[in-house]
Amino acid sequence: MCGYNGGMILNVSHLSKSFGSDAVIKDASFFLDAHEKAAVTGNNGAGKTTLLRMISGETSSDSGTAVFARDITFGYLHQNIDIDSHLTIREELTKVIRPVLDAEEKMTSLQAQMKTADGETLKKLYGEYDRTLFFYEQADGYSARSRINGILNGLGFSDAESEKYMEELSGGQKTRVFLGKLLLENPDLIFLDEPTNHLDLRSIEWLEGYLLSYRGAALIVSHDRYFLDRIVTKVIDIDQGIAVSYEGSYTQFAERKAAERDAAMKAYLNQQQEIRRQEEVITKLKSFNREKSIKRAESREKMLDRIERLDKPTEEKSDMALFFAQSQASGSDVLNVEHIAKSFDEENLFSDLSFELKRGEHVALIGDNGTGKTTILKIINGLLEPDSGTVTLGARVLIAYYDQEHQVLHKEKTLFEELQDTWPDLNNTAVRNMLAAFLFTGDDAFKKVGDLSGGERGRISLAKLMLSEANFLILDEPTNHLDAISREILENAIRKFDGTVLFVSHDRYFINRSANRILDLSGRRLVNYIGNYDYYLSKRETVILPDLPDAGDKTVPSPADGQPCTNSVKTGEKSAWENQKMQQAQKRKLKNEREKCEALISRLEEDLKNLEKEFADPLNQRNAAKLEALQKQKDADETELSELYDKWSFLAGREEDES
Repeated sequence: MCGYNGGMILNVSHLSKSFGSDAVIKDASFFLDAHEKAAVTGNNGAGKTTLLRMISGETSSDSGTAVFARDITFGYLHQNIDIDSHLTIREELTKVIRPVLDAEEKMTSLQAQMKTADGETLKKLYGEYDRTLFFYEQADGYSARSRINGILNGLGFSDAESEKYMEELSGGQKTRVFLGKLLLENPDLIFLDEPTNHLDLRSIEWLEGYLLSYRGAALIVSHDRYFLDRIVTKVIDIDQGIAVSYEGSYTQFAERKAAERDAAMKAYLNQQQEIRRQEEVITKLKSFNREKSIKRAESREKMLDRIERLDKPTEEKSDMALFFAQSQASGSDVLNVEHIAKSFDEENLFSDLSFELKRGEHVALIGDNGTGKTTILKIINGLLEPDSGTVTLGARVLIAYYDQEHQVLHKEKTLFEELQDTWPDLNNTAVRNMLAAFLFTGDDAFKKVGDLSGGERGRISLAKLMLSEANFLILDEPTNHLDAISREILENAIRKFDGTVLFVSHDRYFINRSANRILDLSGRRLVNYIGNYDYYLSKRETVILPDLPDAGDKTVPSPADGQPCTNSVKTGEKSAWENQKMQQAQKRKLKNEREKCEALISRLEEDLKNLEKEFADPLNQRNAAKLEALQKQKDADETELSELYDKWSFLAGREEDES
C-alpha cells in the first residue's frame, strides 16, 4: 500500500549490462524521488526493458547498483503477461483486496462477540477490534469494492466482461487485468513497460488521470509520447548505452535532445573541417621537401595527434528517407461513404455511417477498440464488403493502403523481391537505393519478410507506400513498432504530403501532429471535429448528442464541427411522443453535464482556498522554491476554473433554451 513520503525512493548508480560482446547499458546513473513520475526513452533495442529488469532484480547487472528506500513496496508491469488462473476477471482483482475483506469479516465477527462479552474479555475484543479497524482504514477499506469497479470500467471491461474467466482472455486482456491488480495494490513505486499497448484511447485517458493522482513514484517505458507528455516530469534517455537524465516533460526533453544533437553534430563537423585543413597544410609543407618545412609539418602532425577526436553523433534511423509524392492530383471529392453497415455473426459493429473526404484533408479515425475502425478502412479498400451502403471514390483517386498486420507483405519473399515484384520497372540499382533509404543495406536485401521484426516490417511497408505515388493514403496503426525517431520522420512526411490521408491510430501525439480533422467513432456513430487531437479534446465535452436512433432510421450527413456525421431523422414527421422523449433525454444530459461542471468548480475553488492558506504559512514564506511551486499551481487552477466557468455558462444557457 502506497505510504512512503520520504525523499529519494530509488538511486541507480553506474549500472552496466552486456550480452556477449554487445554492451547494452554502459553506465546508467539517476535517482527517483517519492511521488516522481519518470520516463525511460531510447530507440528500439536501446536497453530500456533491460534497465527496468536490472533495477527490479529480475536480471543481474555486470556492475553498478540499484538501491531502494527502506521498506518500500514496488510492482512491475511487463509487456507480455500470462496469468495462470481459473478465476473470473473480477475474482482475480478481488484477490488483491482479500486482506481488506478478511478484516471486514473479522470486525463483523468481533462486533457480534462484544455484544455478549464483559470484563477482561470485552477489553481484549475492543483492543483487537481497534487494531483491525486501524488496518482497515489505512488500507482504505471503505472504498475497496468501488475501486475494483472503477478500475474495471477504466480499463475497458464491462460488467459482463468482468465475469469472463481468465483462461478465456487474450494476451492483451490478461495484461490489462494485471495492470488493474497492480493499481489496486497501490505500491510505493511501479515499473510500467508499455502500459498503453493494449488500451484504447479512453482507457489510456483514464490511466493518465489515475497516474496523475497516484501518490507513489513511477518509472515508465512507453512509445506513447502524448501519454508521457501528460504524466512525467523527468526523462531518462538511453543513447548508445549511456543514460542521461533530463528534468521536465517529454516535449521539453525532445527539444533539448534535438538541440544537443545539433550542437554535437556542428562541433563534430567543425572539428573534421579543421582536421582536413591541417592535413592539407601538412601535405603542402612536406611537398616543399625542405628541412624547415618538413619540421613544421612534423610539428603540426604532433599537434593533430594530440587533438581529442569527437565521435560522430549517431541516431538510429535518423537518415531514413521518407516522403510521399503523388503521380497526379485527385479531384476535389476524394471519398464518399454513404449509409454503410457491417455485422459479424450477431454483433452489429455499425450501421448507417456516412462521411466524405476532400482533397488535401488529413483525417484521423478514432474510437474504442472493437468499434469497427479497421473494418471501415478495409471496406474502403475493397477488402471487405459492407452489409449495406456504398463507397464511392472520386476522379483520379489512387489508393495506397498500410495494413497494421502487414498482410499486404509476402512472408516467403526477400525484401528485394518484395519491391521488384511489385514494381517490375525498377532496376536493381533503384531497388537497392530504395532499400538503403529505409536502412536495409548489404545482405539485408536478401532477408525473408517472414524473418523481420515488427519495426522492420513497418519500414518495408512504408517503402512500398512511398513507391506507390498514390494521392490517397489509408493507414492502419502506422506507428506500431516504430521507435520515436521513425515516428517523427513519418509525421513530417505526412505533414508535407499535399494529398489526402485517412488513418487509424492510438498514438495521440502522432494524431495531434498529423491530423487536421478527427472522426470519432463512438456509440456506433461518427462525430466530426475540424482540428487536431488537442482541439478534439477541448470540444469533446461540450458536444451533446441525441439518443441513438432506431436501426430503421434513415441518415443524412452533417459536416458541422462537433456534430454527428450521421444524425438520424425519420423520413416522415416524428410523433409528438418521440420528440418529447428526445427533448427529455437532451435535458437530462445537459443537467448532468452542468452538475458535473459545478462539482469540478467547487473542488477547484476549495483547492484555491487551501493554496491561499499555504501562501500564508510562515514556513512557506521563507521557502522560495515552495512559493514558486504554489504560484504555478495557483495559476493552473485559476486557468482551469476560468474555463469551467465558461463551460458552466454555456451549459446553463443551453438548459434555459431547452426549458
